[in-house]
Parts: sequence; structure tokens; C-alpha cells
Amino acid sequence: MTRLIPVFLILFSFNVVSQDLDSLLPVRAFAIGAPGPDGVEKFVEFIDKELGPNYINTLILRVDYNYAFESYPNLRDEDPLTKAHIKQIVASARRHNIRLIPQINLLGHQSWAGSLGNLLVEYPQFDETPHVAMPDNYEWPNDDGLYCKSYCPLHPEVHEVVFAVMDEIVEVFETDAFHAGMDEVFYIGDEKCPRCAGKKTSELFAGEVTKIRDHLAANNHELWIWGDRLIDGNETGLGMWEASQNGTQDAIDMIPKDVIINDWHYNRAEPLPPYFALKGLKIISCTWNKPEVTTKHIDQMLLYRKQSNEALAGKMYGVMQTVWSDAGGYLNRYYNPESVDDDSAGDVKSFKAMIAYLNELADAQGDD
Repeated sequence: MTRLIPVFLILFSFNVVSQDLDSLLPVRAFAIGAPGPDGVEKFVEFIDKELGPNYINTLILRVDYNYAFESYPNLRDEDPLTKAHIKQIVASARRHNIRLIPQINLLGHQSWAGSLGNLLVEYPQFDETPHVAMPDNYEWPNDDGLYCKSYCPLHPEVHEVVFAVMDEIVEVFETDAFHAGMDEVFYIGDEKCPRCAGKKTSELFAGEVTKIRDHLAANNHELWIWGDRLIDGNETGLGMWEASQNGTQDAIDMIPKDVIINDWHYNRAEPLPPYFALKGLKIISCTWNKPEVTTKHIDQMLLYRKQSNEALAGKMYGVMQTVWSDAGGYLNRYYNPESVDDDSAGDVKSFKAMIAYLNELADAQGDD
């Protein structure tokens, strides 16, 4: 269904024909879990036929340990992507001038449900909360407050490992940026940690962001992270998921200003971009599985950029569609919508709403 560009943008003298799409929305991103080895060809086809032609210019791939690392081969998934697989994806992205950014979850998300992630399996000494046992049958909520495990940011050996895999993945992706995740960090500054106990969680979080950023910046690489830990969940009413209720929010004033923030809000287009911009940080609004919220994110970002002065507008970068599954599952939903129910197809509908809007903007200004 055709969606007209909102009237309110016209009422604010939003002259779409006078600007190209890169000026209107500098970042038009898509984030997804990397495919498995047998899904690379189909994913490359998706880049060629869907992302490139529909004005997506940034692709974030959650790789984690789905790669045949040479620096720490013990961290590899069972059937990982090879360098040849990655080069196929790199070539496809380059054909369409898509910036490719790999992601490995750092700090938080070191476990899922009842299973530890590869880092803590191989290096249990890095665990921030070794006293919290992984359950046989995971449930939320639980007495331990276990959502996902974290590594201890002050462990003296942890960065030797994570920086090595980070450098390796950046090199194979031939990119100038890296996404460290760092969302939903519930375990930080644990009272039983011999290194972190008694320290402010905001200082611990900011210290880890800064350490990762500084390592990347030494080679002129940029750091991207999710933004939820930098928002006060109590003051904003956003709670413990979309924002922080364990004190990390004050880190927003401590981290380097060149860290790129990906601010996700999936039920409403929360008005946070100006907040991050006023803090001196570059911000991208992220959506997921509700088409009506997706278009509101775009409406909002366009309006903020239009109404702001040049300095603030330049910090409000654009929008991102997130997909919280592997590429194989998503592509099945994308190309076979009849095989899934409406709830499961929300991320597909959201992305289609996004690219429909981008095409309307491009058509209005005569972009090829």
C-alpha cells in the first residue's frame, strides 16, 4: 500500500526535492544476525536485490563467534563462516556502496537462556558473576536476576582476547567500524566481584566503552553501541530494558563523543534523538517489528533534522531496521510470508514499511 509522505513535513516547509536522500537521512541501516555457511549465497542475493536497490547504505551483521577465527580458534562456533564466505558478503556490499559493520557482543550478552556463550565457556575466569549458576530450565524473572551473563570489564586478561577477535573481524570485513553491542547489561559491578565490587556502574560501563573505543580509534576505526544503558529508566519511564535501572545512565557524560549510539525503541518512537545530540553524541533511531512505529521513527528523525541547527542535525544520523534472528530465518519469513503468522512476520512488515518510505522520498526528489 502506498504511503504518502506526512503532511506535517510539508507544513514545516520540508522541501524534499531540494535535498538528496543522503542529506535527508545520512544513515539508512539494516541489522541482522549473520547467515550460516549454507545461507551466504541467499543472503548475498538479498543484498543485491533488496538492500542495495532500496537505499539501504549500512549493514550491521551480528557475527559473534560465527567465524573461523585464527587468533582464538577455540572461540569458533561449530560450523562457522570462513574468510571466503565473508569476502562474498563484502563484495556484494561494496557493489551497492553499503557500509558493512560487524558486531560481536561485548560486556553483556555472554549467555542466552540456559547456555553460556563461547567466551565464558572457554574462559570462565572472565565471568562477572561466577556464583550465578546457569539453570537447567531457564525462566524469567528468576531469583538471580539472570538475563544474560557479562564478562568482568576489569579482568586483567579479558581484553587481550576480545580485542584480538575484534581486530580480526574488522580486518576480514574490510571496514572502518565495529559494533560492540553492550545492550541490556544487567550484571555489572557485582558485589561479589573481587575487582568491581563497590565501584559505580556508570564508571565501569563508561570505562569499558572508552577502552574499546580507544583501541579501535588507534586504527581509525569507529565504535557503535546500542544506547539503552545510557538512558535513565526511572526518569524516562522506559524501565530496565529500553533504559537503565542499575545506574549506568550517567556514563552518557563520560564516554567519548565519537561513539555512535543506536537507540532502540520498538513500541513507540520515543523522542530521544535530541537528548543524545544535546549530549554531543551521534544517534541512530532503531525499530523492529511494528510498521507504524517504523514510519514514526522516520517521520521523527526527518523532523528533528529539519528543525535543528546544523550542529545538532548533524548528530541525528538516521534510522535502522533491526532483526533479532539469524539471516536464514528472516529470509524465509521475507520470501515466504504465507508460511508464518502475522506476529512472526512483524520484522518483515516493518522493513517493507521502511523501504517503501525511502522509495517515496527518493521518488519525490528524482533519485536514481
